[in-house]
Amino acid sequence: MTNSFGNLLNPDAWFHMPLDQQGVPSYFWKDGGLLNDAPVDFAATFADHMDLTSEPIDLMHFNRNPLRVTPGFVVPKHQHSCDEMLFVFAGEYSIEVDEPDGSTKTVVVRAGDMFVSHANTPYTMTAGPEGVTYIETWPVPVTELETIWHDVGWVHR
Repeated sequence: MTNSFGNLLNPDAWFHMPLDQQGVPSYFWKDGGLLNDAPVDFAATFADHMDLTSEPIDLMHFNRNPLRVTPGFVVPKHQHSCDEMLFVFAGEYSIEVDEPDGSTKTVVVRAGDMFVSHANTPYTMTAGPEGVTYIETWPVPVTELETIWHDVGWVHR
């Protein structure tokens, strides 16, 4: 086995996220069913706003996903089936979290900060004026993670 090294702040280490993600079997719609059957357009919502790293990553062993997001992009409201931890390396996210009492709380997560979203807690993330580069990670393999998307922040069909 060889060691690998990657620099997440290198602009050449990224490519646009494929827009066929709508058919992901672990993406569900809040009102029931798969995201693929929801009245929203995944490709139009995410087009050219999220990048994946070209650095070698074994998601099945490390349960992490490095992402880079364009300035001002709003990731639609969603929640996960388990806790998720974000580590921000550059830029910032403004994260609006739904509280159990029905209120919302906004947290700004900057370079060097981390944020934990708890299982089944809906939240929306807005990239700051310089965008954001971060890693999201979960305590389970990606194949066991379920994401439920809400009808907030989407381009509709």
